[in-house]
Amino acid sequence: MSVTYARCIASLNRSAVLVLAIFALYGCAGTPMPHEPLLSFEVPATWSAAPDAKLNRATSLVAWWQRFDDPLLSKLVTHAMLNNTDVNTSQALLRQALAVRDVAAAALLPSLDVSASAQHATSGGKSLGNTFQAGFNANWVPDIFGFNRYALNAADVAALSSAASLGDVQVSIAAEVGLSYITLRSAQLRLAIAVENLASQEETLQITQWRQQAGLVTDLEVAQERTLAEQTRATLPVLQTTIEQTRHVLAVLTGQPPRVLDAFLATAGPIPQAEADLSLNIPVEALRQRADVRAAELNVTAALARVAQADAARMPSFALGGSLGLSALTLGTLTSSAAVMSSLIASMTAPIFDGGVAKAQLRSQLAAFDQARLAYQATVLAALKDVEDALIALQDDHQRQLSLRSAEDAATTASLLARQRYSSGLVDFQVVLETQRTQLNAQDSVANASADVSADHVRLYKALGGGWRPAAVTIPETNAIGTSTP
Repeated sequence: MSVTYARCIASLNRSAVLVLAIFALYGCAGTPMPHEPLLSFEVPATWSAAPDAKLNRATSLVAWWQRFDDPLLSKLVTHAMLNNTDVNTSQALLRQALAVRDVAAAALLPSLDVSASAQHATSGGKSLGNTFQAGFNANWVPDIFGFNRYALNAADVAALSSAASLGDVQVSIAAEVGLSYITLRSAQLRLAIAVENLASQEETLQITQWRQQAGLVTDLEVAQERTLAEQTRATLPVLQTTIEQTRHVLAVLTGQPPRVLDAFLATAGPIPQAEADLSLNIPVEALRQRADVRAAELNVTAALARVAQADAARMPSFALGGSLGLSALTLGTLTSSAAVMSSLIASMTAPIFDGGVAKAQLRSQLAAFDQARLAYQATVLAALKDVEDALIALQDDHQRQLSLRSAEDAATTASLLARQRYSSGLVDFQVVLETQRTQLNAQDSVANASADVSADHVRLYKALGGGWRPAAVTIPETNAIGTSTP
């Protein structure tokens, strides 16, 4: 064995020892992944506001607006799902997330480049000849410690989260359309009630003026009736403004200029009423139906993947590269065997001292994970509150609606009787004024209560995740980290 050969062997042995030492060093440097439970509280087994609700046979709320049996409402929601700017923006964000995911996936694969060049050199005004080259370059970074794999996992989950966020936007826009449509129909109904009562009050005013001319009543009664009529007339512009502005809101929600729907929604219609046969899921299942809860849950998973990626960034990295090409002084000799050139290189890079950057980045990702976990808990709590609030409001507003309808019937009868008896001189004028005022208030309250009940249904459907149809997003399975459920 020559001295030179022995030195080479000794050098390789020292290098092998160094590599093994580095592996041992970084193998001990791994940071344990967080294992805190996603929720620090127990999800209730049932809804406290609906103890008698039918459970485990939940009504499908994917297209909840169809439960109102109002074709115009369904048309508006469908149009909003296609043209609303927020929905379209979320769709663009989803496409971006999928593209970012593809970039992360490409990092796991080798890269291959082709190159070609021609060079002419001169020195002191004299030609030194030509050089022609062509070849292929290949590079691959083996993902031994999973840095790129964790990055891909994070991108996978981020794409799914973006799809769930799109669903959350769709849920919100559908609910806004439903609530605005109910507000429009309520204002139109209240306007019709006010116009009808104004006509009745003006008729009573005419009768009062005749009786005043006959000396049966004083100017006081005429002034009182005129005051009531003008007060009712003053409500008309307010209601008309609400109608116009709500039509503008619906137009913008459907992605159109404000006045486009004026003619389309000019004709008044009844306040849509939902079917009352809603069956609820248990809370855990209801949470799984909510797009925002799903998005927050996926954000936790993505944050966990980024923690693992930051930890893997502290490990050594390896690279393999090679090239195969042709190099010659003339094009004619470029294809000869003597022109063939090849090379193969393997390299390793290991961080030794970076001023604490890698550890700080890991701590940053751990803090981001904690934030995502707490945001998930806040989303779940808000979801539980939304459902409970909607159930209580629906229950109480339904009872209020029943009572107000009985009051409306009684007030209408009292007003009719008071006018008849006043015309015959059997009752005082104050009785007529009071019964007219009561009738208008009762009818207006019933219209408001009917709108509130319908709006409560919309809010309940939204709270239960209604309106979300998961997007058809295909993500290859990755097993580096798992997902969790509420």
